[in-house]
Amino acid sequence: MYYINYTMENNILKLIKYLYYFSLITLVILYLFPGSIIGYFLYNDLGRQPNFIDNPIGTSINHFFYFVYLTSLAIICNSRNKRFFSSLIFIISISIILEILHFIIPNRAFEINDLAANILGVMLVLIIKKIIR
Repeated sequence: MYYINYTMENNILKLIKYLYYFSLITLVILYLFPGSIIGYFLYNDLGRQPNFIDNPIGTSINHFFYFVYLTSLAIICNSRNKRFFSSLIFIISISIILEILHFIIPNRAFEINDLAANILGVMLVLIIKKIIR
């Protein structure tokens, strides 16, 4: 019985790792595409960013939620080893690099609110992790 539970845990952890890697690839594609892929599918307009939740900061809330999700996956993937800190450095670095690349990508614009939302999403998960432990 122990072997079955252990195997199931490993399979679930592998599935979560694949989801994490798929989410990273999706993030890079969404950030580097010259326009809004999601806006194209929802509104048939590459220039329109979707605003999933009405709020005063606009579409930056989407960045916040995605980075909460991505950081949560990173925590789960690295829960058994000591590479947790390096994954957070990676997520924050990729956030900064991808947002800075908006300076040179056509139809995209660097927004400090988006960068702040990315980093706040990572920090929120860290705070919740500290409270839980």
